[in-house]
Amino acid sequence: MESPGPVARCPVQEQRARWERKRARTARELLETERRYQEQLGLVATYFLGILKAKGTLRPPERQALFGSWELIYGASQELLPYLEEGYWGQGLEGFCPHLELYTQFAANAERSRTTLQEQLKKNKRFRRFVRLQEGRPEFGGLQLQDLLPLPLQRLQQYENLANALAENTGPNSPDHQQLTRAARLISQTVQRVHAIGQKQKNDQHLRRVQALLSGRQAKGLTSGRWFLRQGWLLVVPPSGEPRPRMFFLFSDVLLMAKPRPPLHLKSGTFACRALYPMAQCQLQRVFGHSGGPCGGLLSLSFPHEKLLLMSTDQEELSRWYHSLTLAISKN
Repeated sequence: MESPGPVARCPVQEQRARWERKRARTARELLETERRYQEQLGLVATYFLGILKAKGTLRPPERQALFGSWELIYGASQELLPYLEEGYWGQGLEGFCPHLELYTQFAANAERSRTTLQEQLKKNKRFRRFVRLQEGRPEFGGLQLQDLLPLPLQRLQQYENLANALAENTGPNSPDHQQLTRAARLISQTVQRVHAIGQKQKNDQHLRRVQALLSGRQAKGLTSGRWFLRQGWLLVVPPSGEPRPRMFFLFSDVLLMAKPRPPLHLKSGTFACRALYPMAQCQLQRVFGHSGGPCGGLLSLSFPHEKLLLMSTDQEELSRWYHSLTLAISKN
Protein backbone atom coordinates (compact mmCIF):
# COMPACT_ATOMS: atom_id res chain seq x y z
CA MET A 1 0.00 0.00 0.00
CA GLU A 2 1.40 3.33 -1.05
CA SER A 3 1.94 5.90 1.65
CA PRO A 4 -0.10 9.07 1.15
CA GLY A 5 1.81 12.06 -0.24
CA PRO A 6 2.34 15.23 1.76
CA VAL A 7 -0.83 17.14 2.43
CA ALA A 8 -0.91 20.30 0.28
CA ARG A 9 -1.15 23.48 2.35
CA CYS A 10 -3.77 26.06 1.52
CA PRO A 11 -2.22 29.09 -0.28
CA VAL A 12 -3.99 31.40 2.17
CA GLN A 13 -2.46 29.55 5.11
CA GLU A 14 0.99 29.71 3.51
CA GLN A 15 0.64 33.47 3.00
CA ARG A 16 -0.46 33.95 6.60
CA ALA A 17 2.51 31.89 7.79
CA ARG A 18 4.90 34.07 5.74
CA TRP A 19 3.31 37.22 7.18
CA GLU A 20 3.66 35.83 10.68
CA ARG A 21 7.34 34.93 10.19
CA LYS A 22 8.13 38.37 8.81
CA ARG A 23 6.12 40.04 11.57
CA ALA A 24 8.06 38.07 14.20
CA ARG A 25 11.42 38.96 12.59
CA THR A 26 10.47 42.64 12.40
CA ALA A 27 9.28 42.69 16.01
CA ARG A 28 12.51 41.07 17.15
CA GLU A 29 14.55 43.63 15.18
CA LEU A 30 12.51 46.49 16.64
CA LEU A 31 13.12 45.19 20.17
CA GLU A 32 16.85 44.56 19.75
CA THR A 33 17.55 47.88 18.05
CA GLU A 34 15.46 49.77 20.61
CA ARG A 35 17.55 48.29 23.41
CA ARG A 36 20.76 49.42 21.69
CA TYR A 37 19.27 52.84 20.89
CA GLN A 38 18.17 53.37 24.48
CA GLU A 39 21.61 52.35 25.72
CA GLN A 40 23.27 54.95 23.47
CA LEU A 41 20.78 57.63 24.51
CA GLY A 42 21.54 56.81 28.12
CA LEU A 43 25.30 56.98 27.63
CA VAL A 44 25.05 60.49 26.20
CA ALA A 45 22.57 61.53 28.90
CA THR A 46 24.86 60.22 31.65
CA TYR A 47 28.38 60.95 30.48
CA PHE A 48 27.75 64.18 28.61
CA LEU A 49 24.53 65.87 29.71
CA GLY A 50 24.57 64.79 33.34
CA ILE A 51 28.21 65.64 33.99
CA LEU A 52 27.99 68.92 32.06
CA LYS A 53 25.08 69.93 34.28
CA ALA A 54 26.96 68.99 37.43
CA LYS A 55 30.21 70.68 36.45
CA GLY A 56 28.72 73.73 34.78
CA THR A 57 31.17 73.44 31.89
CA LEU A 58 28.48 74.79 29.56
CA ARG A 59 25.91 77.43 30.44
CA PRO A 60 22.28 76.17 30.27
CA PRO A 61 21.47 78.00 26.98
CA GLU A 62 24.52 76.45 25.29
CA ARG A 63 23.73 73.03 26.71
CA GLN A 64 20.14 73.29 25.45
CA ALA A 65 21.33 74.41 22.03
CA LEU A 66 23.70 71.44 21.83
CA PHE A 67 21.41 68.63 23.01
CA GLY A 68 17.92 69.98 22.38
CA SER A 69 15.20 67.52 23.47
CA TRP A 70 17.64 64.63 24.04
CA GLU A 71 16.57 63.82 27.62
CA LEU A 72 12.87 63.82 26.69
CA ILE A 73 13.59 61.53 23.73
CA TYR A 74 15.46 59.22 26.11
CA GLY A 75 12.43 59.20 28.39
CA ALA A 76 10.14 58.32 25.47
CA SER A 77 12.32 55.33 24.64
CA GLN A 78 12.21 54.22 28.28
CA GLU A 79 8.41 54.25 28.07
CA LEU A 80 8.33 52.31 24.80
CA LEU A 81 10.79 49.51 25.57
CA PRO A 82 8.73 47.64 28.23
CA TYR A 83 5.80 47.32 25.79
CA LEU A 84 8.09 45.87 23.14
CA GLU A 85 9.60 43.42 25.64
CA GLU A 86 6.11 42.18 26.53
CA GLY A 87 5.09 41.85 22.88
CA TYR A 88 2.56 44.72 22.96
CA TRP A 89 3.87 46.28 19.76
CA GLY A 90 0.70 48.05 18.66
CA GLN A 91 -0.03 49.46 22.09
CA GLY A 92 3.59 50.49 22.59
CA LEU A 93 3.99 52.26 19.23
CA GLU A 94 0.62 53.97 19.48
CA GLY A 95 1.53 55.25 22.95
CA PHE A 96 4.87 56.40 21.59
CA CYS A 97 3.31 58.58 18.86
CA PRO A 98 2.53 61.62 21.09
CA HIS A 99 6.32 61.87 21.61
CA LEU A 100 7.01 62.22 17.87
CA GLU A 101 6.87 66.00 18.19
CA LEU A 102 10.12 65.72 20.15
CA TYR A 103 11.80 64.41 17.00
CA THR A 104 10.45 67.32 14.96
CA GLN A 105 11.84 69.74 17.56
CA PHE A 106 15.15 67.85 17.56
CA ALA A 107 15.38 68.15 13.76
CA ALA A 108 14.60 71.88 13.87
CA ASN A 109 17.47 72.31 16.35
CA ALA A 110 19.96 70.12 14.42
CA GLU A 111 21.82 72.90 12.63
CA ARG A 112 22.02 75.01 15.80
CA SER A 113 23.36 71.94 17.61
CA ARG A 114 26.12 71.39 15.03
CA THR A 115 27.09 75.05 15.10
CA THR A 116 27.18 75.13 18.90
CA LEU A 117 29.38 72.03 19.05
CA GLN A 118 31.86 73.50 16.55
CA GLU A 119 31.96 76.86 18.31
CA GLN A 120 32.41 75.40 21.78
CA LEU A 121 35.09 72.94 20.67
CA LYS A 122 36.95 75.85 19.09
CA LYS A 123 36.77 78.47 21.84
CA ASN A 124 36.00 76.61 25.09
CA LYS A 125 39.14 74.79 26.26
CA ARG A 126 37.41 73.16 29.26
CA PHE A 127 34.63 71.81 27.09
CA ARG A 128 37.06 70.56 24.43
CA ARG A 129 39.09 68.68 27.05
CA PHE A 130 35.92 67.27 28.62
CA VAL A 131 34.55 66.02 25.28
CA ARG A 132 37.82 64.30 24.32
CA LEU A 133 37.95 62.62 27.73
CA GLN A 134 34.39 61.30 27.49
CA GLU A 135 34.78 60.16 23.88
CA GLY A 136 37.72 58.03 25.03
CA ARG A 137 35.48 55.95 27.30
CA PRO A 138 35.22 52.32 26.10
CA GLU A 139 31.41 52.52 26.30
CA PHE A 140 31.37 54.76 23.22
CA GLY A 141 33.39 52.35 21.07
CA GLY A 142 35.42 55.11 19.43
CA LEU A 143 32.39 57.21 18.46
CA GLN A 144 32.72 60.96 18.80
CA LEU A 145 30.03 63.28 20.12
CA GLN A 146 29.39 64.57 16.59
CA ASP A 147 28.63 60.96 15.56
CA LEU A 148 26.24 60.45 18.46
CA LEU A 149 24.16 63.62 18.12
CA PRO A 150 22.31 62.52 14.92
CA LEU A 151 21.18 59.23 16.55
CA PRO A 152 17.53 60.26 17.19
CA LEU A 153 16.97 61.27 13.57
CA GLN A 154 18.58 58.07 12.33
CA ARG A 155 16.36 56.10 14.70
CA LEU A 156 13.24 57.90 13.46
CA GLN A 157 13.91 56.52 9.96
CA GLN A 158 14.28 53.04 11.47
CA TYR A 159 10.99 53.49 13.34
CA GLU A 160 9.27 54.25 10.03
CA ASN A 161 10.68 51.19 8.26
CA LEU A 162 9.96 48.83 11.13
CA ALA A 163 6.49 50.18 11.95
CA ASN A 164 5.46 49.95 8.29
CA ALA A 165 6.79 46.40 8.06
CA LEU A 166 4.87 45.41 11.20
CA ALA A 167 1.65 46.98 9.94
CA GLU A 168 1.98 45.38 6.48
CA ASN A 169 2.50 41.91 7.98
CA THR A 170 -0.29 42.11 10.55
CA GLY A 171 -3.64 40.72 9.45
CA PRO A 172 -6.72 43.00 9.59
CA ASN A 173 -8.31 40.73 12.18
CA SER A 174 -5.37 41.03 14.55
CA PRO A 175 -6.20 43.02 17.71
CA ASP A 176 -3.27 45.43 17.16
CA HIS A 177 -3.74 45.96 13.41
CA GLN A 178 -5.41 49.36 13.76
CA GLN A 179 -2.87 50.52 16.34
CA LEU A 180 0.07 49.54 14.15
CA THR A 181 -1.46 51.07 11.02
CA ARG A 182 -2.18 54.33 12.84
CA ALA A 183 1.30 54.44 14.39
CA ALA A 184 3.00 53.70 11.04
CA ARG A 185 1.06 56.54 9.41
CA LEU A 186 1.92 59.06 12.14
CA ILE A 187 5.60 58.07 12.14
CA SER A 188 5.76 58.43 8.33
CA GLN A 189 4.18 61.88 8.55
CA THR A 190 6.80 62.89 11.12
CA VAL A 191 9.61 61.58 8.88
CA GLN A 192 8.26 63.75 6.05
CA ARG A 193 8.19 66.83 8.29
CA VAL A 194 11.74 66.12 9.50
CA HIS A 195 12.91 65.67 5.90
CA ALA A 196 11.37 69.03 4.96
CA ILE A 197 13.13 70.68 7.92
CA GLY A 198 16.45 69.13 6.84
CA GLN A 199 15.99 70.32 3.25
CA LYS A 200 15.30 73.86 4.42
CA GLN A 201 18.36 73.84 6.67
CA LYS A 202 20.58 72.67 3.78
CA ASN A 203 19.09 75.32 1.53
CA ASP A 204 19.71 78.02 4.14
CA GLN A 205 23.36 76.90 4.35
CA HIS A 206 23.68 77.18 0.56
CA LEU A 207 22.08 80.64 0.58
CA ARG A 208 24.43 81.93 3.26
CA ARG A 209 27.42 80.52 1.39
CA VAL A 210 26.32 82.06 -1.93
CA GLN A 211 25.51 85.41 -0.30
CA ALA A 212 29.03 85.46 1.15
CA LEU A 213 30.45 84.94 -2.36
CA LEU A 214 28.59 87.96 -3.74
CA SER A 215 29.75 91.51 -3.16
CA GLY A 216 28.56 94.99 -4.08
CA ARG A 217 25.37 96.91 -3.50
CA GLN A 218 23.44 94.84 -6.02
CA ALA A 219 24.22 91.66 -4.07
CA LYS A 220 22.47 92.65 -0.84
CA GLY A 221 19.57 90.35 -0.03
CA LEU A 222 19.73 88.61 -3.41
CA THR A 223 19.44 85.12 -1.93
CA SER A 224 16.78 85.87 0.70
CA GLY A 225 13.79 83.53 0.57
CA ARG A 226 15.02 81.58 -2.45
CA TRP A 227 15.73 77.89 -3.06
CA PHE A 228 19.22 77.12 -4.34
CA LEU A 229 19.50 74.62 -7.19
CA ARG A 230 22.94 74.80 -8.81
CA GLN A 231 26.06 76.87 -9.38
CA GLY A 232 29.03 76.63 -11.73
CA TRP A 233 31.10 78.14 -14.50
CA LEU A 234 29.64 78.45 -17.99
CA LEU A 235 30.89 80.26 -21.08
CA VAL A 236 28.72 83.13 -22.32
CA VAL A 237 28.81 83.22 -26.12
CA PRO A 238 28.44 86.84 -27.37
CA PRO A 239 27.14 87.80 -30.87
CA SER A 240 30.77 88.46 -31.79
CA GLY A 241 34.07 87.83 -30.10
CA GLU A 242 35.32 85.11 -27.78
CA PRO A 243 33.17 83.29 -25.18
CA ARG A 244 33.56 84.73 -21.67
CA PRO A 245 33.57 82.57 -18.50
CA ARG A 246 30.95 83.60 -15.94
CA MET A 247 29.80 82.11 -12.67
CA PHE A 248 26.10 81.25 -12.62
CA PHE A 249 23.89 80.67 -9.57
CA LEU A 250 20.54 79.04 -10.29
CA PHE A 251 17.70 79.48 -7.82
CA SER A 252 14.12 78.28 -8.02
CA ASP A 253 12.94 81.58 -9.52
CA VAL A 254 16.00 83.34 -11.01
CA LEU A 255 19.32 82.72 -12.73
CA LEU A 256 22.09 84.98 -11.46
CA MET A 257 25.12 85.73 -13.63
CA ALA A 258 28.22 86.97 -11.82
CA LYS A 259 31.72 88.06 -12.74
CA PRO A 260 34.75 87.34 -10.54
CA ARG A 261 36.42 90.31 -8.90
CA PRO A 262 40.00 90.90 -10.13
CA PRO A 263 42.85 89.55 -7.93
CA LEU A 264 43.87 93.03 -6.73
CA HIS A 265 40.34 94.11 -5.86
CA LEU A 266 39.57 94.86 -2.21
CA LYS A 267 37.04 92.02 -2.25
CA SER A 268 39.06 89.58 -4.33
CA GLY A 269 37.63 86.06 -4.26
CA THR A 270 34.03 87.28 -4.46
CA PHE A 271 31.72 87.83 -7.43
CA ALA A 272 29.94 90.91 -8.70
CA CYS A 273 26.35 90.39 -9.81
CA ARG A 274 25.99 91.23 -13.51
CA ALA A 275 22.45 90.14 -14.31
CA LEU A 276 19.38 88.49 -12.82
CA TYR A 277 17.14 86.51 -15.17
CA PRO A 278 13.57 85.54 -14.13
CA MET A 279 12.94 81.85 -14.82
CA ALA A 280 9.22 82.44 -15.26
CA GLN A 281 10.04 84.28 -18.51
CA CYS A 282 12.67 81.84 -19.76
CA GLN A 283 12.44 79.70 -22.89
CA LEU A 284 15.12 77.01 -22.87
CA GLN A 285 16.52 75.14 -25.84
CA ARG A 286 19.45 72.79 -26.24
CA VAL A 287 21.18 73.96 -29.42
CA PHE A 288 23.66 71.10 -29.59
CA GLY A 289 25.07 68.53 -27.19
CA HIS A 290 22.12 66.12 -27.24
CA SER A 291 24.21 62.99 -27.61
CA GLY A 292 27.16 61.85 -25.58
CA GLY A 293 30.54 63.01 -26.80
CA PRO A 294 33.63 65.05 -25.92
CA CYS A 295 32.52 68.25 -27.66
CA GLY A 296 30.35 69.75 -24.94
CA GLY A 297 27.26 71.67 -25.94
CA LEU A 298 25.31 74.91 -26.15
CA LEU A 299 22.13 76.07 -24.41
CA SER A 300 19.89 78.91 -25.58
CA LEU A 301 17.95 80.86 -22.94
CA SER A 302 15.49 83.39 -24.31
CA PHE A 303 14.01 86.17 -22.19
CA PRO A 304 11.69 89.02 -23.30
CA HIS A 305 14.54 91.51 -23.76
CA GLU A 306 17.63 89.34 -24.02
CA LYS A 307 18.96 86.03 -25.29
CA LEU A 308 21.74 84.07 -23.61
CA LEU A 309 23.90 81.44 -25.27
CA LEU A 310 25.68 79.34 -22.66
CA MET A 311 28.37 76.86 -23.56
CA SER A 312 30.27 74.15 -21.72
CA THR A 313 33.01 71.84 -22.95
CA ASP A 314 31.75 69.20 -20.48
CA GLN A 315 28.64 67.60 -21.90
CA GLU A 316 27.65 65.89 -18.65
CA GLU A 317 27.85 69.22 -16.82
CA LEU A 318 25.77 70.86 -19.54
CA SER A 319 23.15 68.11 -19.22
CA ARG A 320 22.94 68.72 -15.48
CA TRP A 321 22.45 72.42 -16.13
CA TYR A 322 19.76 71.67 -18.71
CA HIS A 323 17.81 69.48 -16.26
CA SER A 324 18.17 72.02 -13.42
CA LEU A 325 17.02 74.87 -15.65
CA THR A 326 14.08 72.79 -16.87
CA LEU A 327 13.12 72.12 -13.26
CA ALA A 328 13.31 75.81 -12.33
CA ILE A 329 11.19 76.81 -15.33
CA SER A 330 8.56 74.17 -14.49
CA LYS A 331 8.19 75.57 -10.96
CA ASN A 332 7.35 79.08 -12.21
